[in-house]
Amino acid sequence: MPVPIIDASSVIEPVRQLAASGQPGVLAVITDIAGPSYRPLGAMMAVFGDKARIGTLSSGCVESDIALHAVAALGAGKPQTVLYGAGSPYADIQLPCGGGLEITLIPRPDQAVLSEICRRHAARQIAVLSVDLASGAMAVKDAGQTGRKGGVFDIVIEPELFFYVFGKGPEATTFAGLVQSGGYPNLLLSPDEETLTIARQAGCETRHLTSPGFPADLVPDAYSAIVLFFHDHEWEPPILSHAATTSAFYIGAQGSKRAAEARRAELLALGLSAASLARVRGPIGLIPSVRDARKLAVSVLADVLNEA
Repeated sequence: MPVPIIDASSVIEPVRQLAASGQPGVLAVITDIAGPSYRPLGAMMAVFGDKARIGTLSSGCVESDIALHAVAALGAGKPQTVLYGAGSPYADIQLPCGGGLEITLIPRPDQAVLSEICRRHAARQIAVLSVDLASGAMAVKDAGQTGRKGGVFDIVIEPELFFYVFGKGPEATTFAGLVQSGGYPNLLLSPDEETLTIARQAGCETRHLTSPGFPADLVPDAYSAIVLFFHDHEWEPPILSHAATTSAFYIGAQGSKRAAEARRAELLALGLSAASLARVRGPIGLIPSVRDARKLAVSVLADVLNEA
């Protein structure tokens, strides 16, 4: 029978699955790296008793072996450490990147702690999972840095990037669909029902805009990007004038340099400060003068992630 595998796109998914399953499991964590590595320090994977796993700790070369060790740790009932690559006793398991990984396996992680981590993540709060590497005891901290301090390893879990996508037409739907396929939470807001329908078919959350403006109930945080794809540029200033006062780390609108200059003039006329105006990007994207919706979507997403 095939072993269930979920290649989780979200860093929180292994924790979420362990907290929600009600089954005994193991939290596998990268606690040390020597040289290059496919995944960062603190990356996590969940493994259950049937070897089902959620997440990845390499490019796929050690996950099956980690699952075997995790099941053994679950039976032993205490944390275990496994080395791969440099310094590993498993010479037959190679890391293509040429580095070394230390994986710590924590059997039966504290469900209350995992649930609190999930609660904070859902509330878009930073949470720090602190693990005693010898005993497996866990705690939640408000601040810290990912890494080892003595016998304790901390994992900083930040909120997911959230995309607020405003607009109409193929540029808006293609970008929202790309973001959705990448596993990022998002909301597409549009005055156009066809645009909303296409976005819903791609799995995106949507909202109908009945007038130009930024909905008062939306509060973008420092992990949010606000991106506009309008050809009718009169929709932009009322949205951007509010967006520029939020904590969003990225605010931008599609259009030519000429359209961007006209947009800036309108925003100044609305009373937007020079400092707030400087936060509004345009033209957007890493590739200049793009006229294809697919290429524009990739260009803009790369631009956003480059700033994240």
